[in-house]
Amino acid sequence: MIKDVIVHLEHDATRDAVRDYALSIAEKFDVYLTGVAFGYVANIPSFVLPDFPAEILADLAANTEMAARGAIERFDAAVKRSGISAESRLLMQSEFGPPRTFAAMGRRFDLSVIMQSDDDSGASNDSLIEAALFDSGRPLIVVPYIQKGGLELDHIICCWDGGRAAARALNDALPLLKKARVVELLIVANEKTDYAHVVRGAEVAKHLGRHDVKVEVKIIPAADIDVANTILSYVADRSASMIVMGGYGHSRLREFVLGGTTREILSTMTVPVFMSH
Repeated sequence: MIKDVIVHLEHDATRDAVRDYALSIAEKFDVYLTGVAFGYVANIPSFVLPDFPAEILADLAANTEMAARGAIERFDAAVKRSGISAESRLLMQSEFGPPRTFAAMGRRFDLSVIMQSDDDSGASNDSLIEAALFDSGRPLIVVPYIQKGGLELDHIICCWDGGRAAARALNDALPLLKKARVVELLIVANEKTDYAHVVRGAEVAKHLGRHDVKVEVKIIPAADIDVANTILSYVADRSASMIVMGGYGHSRLREFVLGGTTREILSTMTVPVFMSH
């Protein structure tokens, strides 16, 4: 059940599609929505600070705070137009920084919503996404920066590899799957595939059926290095509206780093991706 959602608000008004997508979730599921904007200055290495002009640092802080306040104002205006129940929060520089702060906040919500990074515009949410995925204990939806419309649940493709994260994602996504017109369980078969997963895929379909989710199981071949491209090509061919998948990664110096397939899908996705770890 989804009743409480948090969305990371973008400073740049051209990226307000994530706000609108979160609003559409609130409208679809009658949830309480919290919009969060961070007014912060990007971390500057401590060895640089003594030589960093104070007036430039002050200008940076003022500009980011103004941009964050603008995001809050646009969110509040959109909420007022929609009539949903919501609140906004402006958070200034914290000891832990936006990624860890947002992840900690996310533990108190059913779902987090974040926009995909856009290297061309310099908008990077990679650290935010990684923190929310691995440290919040809750699912998140990553919205493409090219997103034009709101939440669509016409056709959802669930990626299944038999792993814990995939199972967690399927369970967390049940409220969405129940409202979908078509749900497919996609198994990508390659040289590393444990074919017992194929059998268990049919069993998972039966399990979802007991939740009144009708599932079609689809198995497609792909080389190990082409898993992400295979998934995204299939999603495009099927005109799917959402991907549900487990988010994978590995630990490095007490921080999580996205796995190859997860990272590639998040960098080239064209539809929203629902993820759990």
